[in-house]
Amino acid sequence: MNAYTINFNPVFNMTDEQFYQLCQLNPDVKFERNAMGELLIVSPTGGETGRYNAGLIADFVFWNRQTQLGEVFDSSTCFKLPGNGNRSPDVAWVKKERWDALTLEQKKKFPPIAPDFVLELMSPTGTLRETQAKMQEYMDSGVKLAWLIDPEARRVEIYRSQQQVEILEVPETISGEDVLLGFSLSLKTIW
Repeated sequence: MNAYTINFNPVFNMTDEQFYQLCQLNPDVKFERNAMGELLIVSPTGGETGRYNAGLIADFVFWNRQTQLGEVFDSSTCFKLPGNGNRSPDVAWVKKERWDALTLEQKKKFPPIAPDFVLELMSPTGTLRETQAKMQEYMDSGVKLAWLIDPEARRVEIYRSQQQVEILEVPETISGEDVLLGFSLSLKTIW
């Protein structure tokens, strides 16, 4: 995933509504905004990354249908994070009570909520440093648990609220811990 950054801040500050309208008027372009308000244009994923993403989403959807503990979102969903960013994680999950507390209007646009969980799959064209910065932005916005999965390096970085990042080399599974109750992700299909 190549991301191109455009900083309009010296010229004007784009409001949340203007950002939403920009996205609606350009549905073929994937935009994000970081916490500093810079506009990011993100390229589509390649075939392998898309295949991995589809499998990951399926695992989360099947688990969530059984538990009915929250809502699962794919990478097309943009969240308005409390830390001012507008981000679209590869997989996101929001606890049911928190999702239900949003108004219908908030749910229809870019939900103004930090997911309880996010997963980012490292893209072959992305940089680790940029993706780690994005993960830290999620954590600074109130995400409780986040996974950065790097298929090429065969490693997982686990981010937990108020804790140091844990790095796992070639794990077979990872646990949803106390955020995704009863969820365990097998990584055999990724490595």
